[in-house]
Amino acid sequence: MSVANPAIVSSQAAQRLPRLLLLLLCVSYVLPGLLGRDPWKAADITAFGHMLAVAQMGADWWAPAITGHPADASSPLTYWLGAVAIRFCEGWLPAHLAVRLPFAALAASTLAATWYAAYHFSRMPAAQPVAFAFGGEASPGDYARAVADGALLALIACLGLAQLSHETTPAVVQLAALSWSMLGMAAVRRRPLLGGSALLMGLVGLSLGGAPILALSVGLLAWLVQGLMPLLKKQPLEDPSSEFSNPSRPSIRQARWLPLAITSIALLLSLGAAAIGPGWNWRMELPESAQQWSSLARLFLWFGWPAWPLAAWTLWRWRGHLTHTHLAIPFMVVVLTAMATIVSRGADRTLLAGLPPLAVLAAFALPTLKRSVGALVDWFTLLFFTGCAALIWLFWIAMQTGYPAPAAASIKRLYGTFEPTFQALPFLIAFLATWAWVALVAWRVGRHRHPIWKSLALPAGGATLSWLLLSTLWMPLLNHVRSYTVMAQEVARVVGPGACVLSNQLNPAQVVALQYHAQLEVRAASRGHETCDWMAVDADRLAQHSKGRGPEGSFTDWRWNGLIKSSTGRDDELALYRRAQP
Repeated sequence: MSVANPAIVSSQAAQRLPRLLLLLLCVSYVLPGLLGRDPWKAADITAFGHMLAVAQMGADWWAPAITGHPADASSPLTYWLGAVAIRFCEGWLPAHLAVRLPFAALAASTLAATWYAAYHFSRMPAAQPVAFAFGGEASPGDYARAVADGALLALIACLGLAQLSHETTPAVVQLAALSWSMLGMAAVRRRPLLGGSALLMGLVGLSLGGAPILALSVGLLAWLVQGLMPLLKKQPLEDPSSEFSNPSRPSIRQARWLPLAITSIALLLSLGAAAIGPGWNWRMELPESAQQWSSLARLFLWFGWPAWPLAAWTLWRWRGHLTHTHLAIPFMVVVLTAMATIVSRGADRTLLAGLPPLAVLAAFALPTLKRSVGALVDWFTLLFFTGCAALIWLFWIAMQTGYPAPAAASIKRLYGTFEPTFQALPFLIAFLATWAWVALVAWRVGRHRHPIWKSLALPAGGATLSWLLLSTLWMPLLNHVRSYTVMAQEVARVVGPGACVLSNQLNPAQVVALQYHAQLEVRAASRGHETCDWMAVDADRLAQHSKGRGPEGSFTDWRWNGLIKSSTGRDDELALYRRAQP
C-alpha cells in the first residue's frame, strides 16, 4: 500500500536562510582552528610530518616514511596536498600553517557539496511537497533551497565534525570526497557535467585518500542506481515543470545512457587510481569484546547528534518512499559508512565521512517535523550549548584572574606548567560570537515559525559557538595540552640546538615534534649512527624494556640523563640518554 507524500510545505515555510548569514556561519565554523594552532597529537602531527618529509626531505611521494616509520600507504593524496602547500607557501608561511590551507578548502567544499547535493535531491519529483488545492505551496526551487539550508545546518550541528574536520589527516580527504560523490549521484541526471565531475573527483579522492573499498562500494551503488532507475520507471526522470526542462534541446530523459556512461567512467577511473597506488592494504577488524561494542555504540550515539534522530524520523515519515532516489542514495551511503566504521580500526575517522549523507537524510525530516518535536530540539539545544559556552567562559576567566577559585585550582592541578596570557583579538572574536548566539536565541524564541530549517538554527549556531570559543579563548591551553611543543622545546634546551638525537622506539608523532618544534636532527637508533651523542627513548616502552633494572642499566654505552615530561605530565614522557665518554 502506498503512503501519501508527508511533505506539506507552504511558500512561507520555504523561506531560505539569508545568504550572508549562511556564509558567515560557514566561515565562523571553518576558519577557527586554522590560525594560532600547533599540530596536535597524534594523527594530526604524524600526517604533517609525512607531508614535511615529502616536501623538504626527499621522501617517496607514494610511501613517505619518518625515521623508519612508514605513512599510511593507502592515502598518498593526503600527503601530496600538504607537500604541495608547503612548497608553494615556503618562505612566507610556516609549514604547519601552509598545510592547513588545502584542508580548510576541503572542509569548505564539504559544506558546499552537501548543500548542493541536498538541493538536487530536493528537486527530484518524488521529493516535492504536496500541492495545495488552492495554491500557496512552496515552489520547487524555494523548497529545494530551504531543504538544502537545513542539510547544511544539520551537518554543522553534528558534534563529531568539529575537531576531526579541522585536522590535516586522511579523514578530511575522505569526508570531502564522499560529499562530492553524493553530489555527483544527486546531480548526474539533471546536470551531467557537474554530476560527472563531482562523482569522478569523489570516487578518485576516496581511492587515493585511504578508502578504496568505500570508493568501490559507493561507485557500484551509483552505477546500480543509474542502471536500474530507467528500468523501474516508478518515477519520471525529469520534472516537466522544473527549471531544468528545456524543450529547445534534447531532454536528459531522452539520453538514458548518458548518466550510466558517466558513472561507469568514474567508477573505472577510481578503480584505476586505487590499482596504481598501494591502497588495497585494508584489513577488517570486528570488535571482539562487549566493551568494544559498547564504545562503538556510544560513538554512534554522540558523533552524529542531532542529525541521526532527524534521519530516523525521515525514514519513518517517508517509509513509503524509501525506494526513491532522494532517500535511497543518502540512506545507502550512510549504511556503507556505518559498516566500514564497525570493521575499521579508526572508527571515529571512518564515521566522519558518513556525516554529509546523514545530514541530507536529516534535512528531509524538516518538512514533516511536528511543532512539539521542534520545540524539544530547541530547548535541549539551548540548554546544552548555553551551558557549554558558560563553562568555557568560566574556566577562561579563572585562568586569567584566578576566580572562581575552584575552577582555577582545577586548571592548576591538571596543567600546572601552563601560563595563561591575555590576547585581545581572540577575546574580541569570542565576545562577538557570544553576542551573536544571544541574538540567535532571541530570534528563535520570537514568532518565527515558518522556515522549515528553523529547528536546526540553534544546533548549528551552538556547535559553531562552542568550537569558535574553544579555538579562541582556549587555544593556548589546547596547544599546551594537545601538542608536543613544550616537550620538544625542553629536549632542545637540554641537548642544545641542532643536536643529533637517536630515536629509540619513539612513535612518529614524537619524532616529528623533535624535528619540527625543536629543530633537531633525529635518526633511527637501529641504524647505528655513531656520531649522535644523544638518544631519546619512549618512557613507557623503556619501563617494559628495563624490567625493573633501572634506567641506568637499560642500555650499554649510554648514560642516563633525565626524564622529559610532557605538558600534561601524565603521558608521552621521553627518557634522554647521553653517550658515555670512553
